[in-house]
Amino acid sequence: MALTDREIRNLKPAAEKYKKSDGGGLQLWVLPGGAKTWRYAYRINGKQKDTVLGQFPFVGLADARRKRDEAKALVASGIDPGQQKKLDKITKALADAATFEAIAGEYLAKKAREGMAESTQKRLRSQLRYVLPAFGKRPIAELTAPEILAPLKKIEAKGRFETATRTKELCGAIIRYGMAHGHRKDDPTQALHGALTSHKTKHRAAIIDRVAFGGLLRAIEDFDGQLTTKAALKLAALLFTRPGELRNAEWSEFDFAKAVWTIPAGRMKMRREHHVPLSRQALAILQELRALTGEGKLLFPGNRSYVQPISENTLNAALRRMGYTKEQMTAHGFRGTASTLLNESGHFSPDAIERALSHQDANEIRRAYNHGAYWKERVTMAQWWADHLDTLRKGGEVVRWKQRDEHIG
Repeated sequence: MALTDREIRNLKPAAEKYKKSDGGGLQLWVLPGGAKTWRYAYRINGKQKDTVLGQFPFVGLADARRKRDEAKALVASGIDPGQQKKLDKITKALADAATFEAIAGEYLAKKAREGMAESTQKRLRSQLRYVLPAFGKRPIAELTAPEILAPLKKIEAKGRFETATRTKELCGAIIRYGMAHGHRKDDPTQALHGALTSHKTKHRAAIIDRVAFGGLLRAIEDFDGQLTTKAALKLAALLFTRPGELRNAEWSEFDFAKAVWTIPAGRMKMRREHHVPLSRQALAILQELRALTGEGKLLFPGNRSYVQPISENTLNAALRRMGYTKEQMTAHGFRGTASTLLNESGHFSPDAIERALSHQDANEIRRAYNHGAYWKERVTMAQWWADHLDTLRKGGEVVRWKQRDEHIG
């Protein structure tokens, strides 16, 4: 006979445990201590078993019947409800352990194994600090779009639109990594499209007028700051590598006999080794610099730690000290200057210039070829560029170049 809620509440404990049946295998066990426990009795694979469904009154009569029906459906499908319950507990424990912070750690470790530059890893860890306090301890399977958006809006409120967007993209990458490992089925960051203020990319300032650039070169020559900073500015103009590649340069990467600087793949934006030909002028600067810092690992050690490079703002700060605003020139701007003036010269192939700038070719076949091509032309170009900078620095007569089809070398 089916039980009623009132009947269940009036059941009293006895010296021995006893049970009351509700039908369909649902039983209520009353223990001597007064506890009342729902159990479901079933037979599977020829064996009589039972499983606990919860305690009354935390699990009421209606809920107990619903759980019994769910268990009966499992038995009908050949699944043992007791074993399934254990599996569900394990799955829940694994899901609880798969927090956003834990998956983020796995994702960054993977990127490190793939050769991601330490500077990039540091930037990603810095971005994570904006969101980890908000939902780092939450299971990644339970994260919602509004939950992710909340800390991003706080970043946006400070006017840091690019940081907010980049952090959202990082969260999406981590979540998709979690999806690939079975921790969730969807990416809630896709629902955030249009939720943040769009960031318009600003082109880094660069001086592309040759007369004005000659003035900058003279200002660098007269710079009265740190000798290492002065050397870095000179090399930035001559080699036009990315500022991070230059400031992290190590002496072991330079072959003075072959006049080449080999930047390891781990420090390159495109994750491939890059070779930089060294002009006579660059070699001379490096020889002078070696007398200052050659005993250590780095070409440009910082003031606070000899094992850490100068900060990413050192060269920009030097340019400001010389009177150049951020709208006029940046450390990254030396690349823009070289790209513009070398292309304007008409002396060198665009492919050789792009290779010197270590830009990625969109065409895979061309990229494979360009990786080892144009070296002879680039060596010629490096020396021509250094000689041309000498002319600009001295304030010599600047004649407008005439475009021509043939290339030097």
